[in-house]
Amino acid sequence: MDARLHQNICAPPYSFGDIQGHKFKQKKHMATNQIGPVARAWYRWKAIRLPWRKRFLVGYDLQGNTYWEFRLTRGAESNERWRRIVKYPRSTHYSSVKVSPQWHQWLRHTREDPPSIEEQHSDVLRRVRMQKLAAEADARWEAKPRVMDAPQAAPAPLLSPAKASPLQQDARSSEQTDMGPKKTKEEAEKKDDPWAKAKARAPGETWQPTSWSPTAAKKR
Repeated sequence: MDARLHQNICAPPYSFGDIQGHKFKQKKHMATNQIGPVARAWYRWKAIRLPWRKRFLVGYDLQGNTYWEFRLTRGAESNERWRRIVKYPRSTHYSSVKVSPQWHQWLRHTREDPPSIEEQHSDVLRRVRMQKLAAEADARWEAKPRVMDAPQAAPAPLLSPAKASPLQQDARSSEQTDMGPKKTKEEAEKKDDPWAKAKARAPGETWQPTSWSPTAAKKR
């Protein structure tokens, strides 16, 4: 772990303004801090695990946050679990603090070694590439025609009786001739129906309600 931390601290500063043609809008509190020689020496000094120290520097991220390990009691046994914390820059507002997933894993003890600077930069490149591919996929999807916007076929116009074919005219005439005997048969059945005659003779069958017309009250 000490060798990896020494490699991260001694690594040359990265210019994070342009990565593979993608320009990032940097803010003062979120920009990658260029580590100077004094800060690098201070980080290297804080990373040395001296016996009288309770807290040791482990690494930092691209936003300037530093990550530390410590024990609750000084000189405790080696089987005691190390506590891991993160420190934010004083100029950073709490709502603007962001911790990468790699450092989250390290803070929760699901990852043993801290992430290196190269790994953090490669993760940023991966996210930028995924965003670019997702935007291209959305553009291709928007360019495709939708099913709901497809033009509907116009209904076929109906033929007028004069333009109808001879076969259609013959079919219509045959239907009209067939309907004639059916109507006469139904009328004869209605006349011979005794229930229909009884309903016609009943006084209540022909009664219909009329509108209400009030009359003037008589004087007392």
